[in-house]
Amino acid sequence: MKRHSLARKSSAARFFTQLFLSRLRPKNAWKLVVRSQLNVSSVSDHDAYRAGLQPVSKWRAYGLQGYPGFIFIPNPFLPGYQWHWVKQCLKLYSRKPNVCNLDKHLVTGETQDLWEQSKEFLRYKEVNKRRPRSLLEKLRWVTLGYHYNWDSKKYSADHYTPFPSDLAFLSEQVATACGFQGFRAEAGILNYYRLDSTLGIHVDRSELDHSKPLLSFSFGQSAIFLLGGLKRDEAPTPMFMHSGDIMVMSGFSRLLNHAVPRVLPSPEGESLPCCLETLLPADLPRDSVVEPCSVEDWQVCASYLKTARVNMTVRQVLAVGQDFPLEPTEENKRDVTTGFCHLDDETSQVKRARLNTDC
Repeated sequence: MKRHSLARKSSAARFFTQLFLSRLRPKNAWKLVVRSQLNVSSVSDHDAYRAGLQPVSKWRAYGLQGYPGFIFIPNPFLPGYQWHWVKQCLKLYSRKPNVCNLDKHLVTGETQDLWEQSKEFLRYKEVNKRRPRSLLEKLRWVTLGYHYNWDSKKYSADHYTPFPSDLAFLSEQVATACGFQGFRAEAGILNYYRLDSTLGIHVDRSELDHSKPLLSFSFGQSAIFLLGGLKRDEAPTPMFMHSGDIMVMSGFSRLLNHAVPRVLPSPEGESLPCCLETLLPADLPRDSVVEPCSVEDWQVCASYLKTARVNMTVRQVLAVGQDFPLEPTEENKRDVTTGFCHLDDETSQVKRARLNTDC
């Protein structure tokens, strides 16, 4: 993942976008599309319903020739249920103790609850178009669970907050339907795109276990997604990502280069995709992980999504039984530099940092 993954379209970004687009596969690339088989019986209709999904038997899933492990699932959400996930990304997941791009620019109290500070601005955005942008509109990314370190490009045991249980449940159902039973949602990166945002070419390789898939959920305005190869200069295959679409990158495709060079504004101006015109039903299953969405919350989310796109990526960081290797301490680093080495029992053993799940 590139540092500060969402950038305004600088001249460099435009150059790489043009470079990628100039090397796209032929116009008959649709012939590469093949049907993907899902494990229909692995997820009960009730569990799918609890997550706001249609029964797996009604999902459509596709792959691409030459990209084994890549699965594209066009919007499998029940009508109205996308609003829960949009609201969570804007209202709940953006709260502390989760980490966001604004933390380096504002004092802690200012980023405690971005929703509360922004909701009135967004509700009346149409009335006052000359107003300054709200903090939610300045949000570019949020990390969940094991928090990705943009400087070291690593995860660590001591930089962790509990992963949202509702998003973990959604991810587990999708992963299971795609044949990945036992998937554990341990880290998430949420990207918040404005109409002029881009995501540069990158590979998600920081997780210690690459045998598990990377899941991607899209909401709001459509975007162009480029799926490349193992090398940065390989010609990519372009495709649209619409609201509700899910992508799964696994196996060979897990470590492929990919990018989002453009978000596509609605041809009708500032408007919502048609799949978001239905409100979240008020009558939800008693054990649903989806929560009701008030009219006020819907107004804020709808105002935001008319000119934006939200993407949730979820990944498993560690294999079962795997731990993070202990980072060398400053003292050990100095010893290595000066040629000295402690040989006592405590420091001669290879130590592992464990997450205390009881905390």
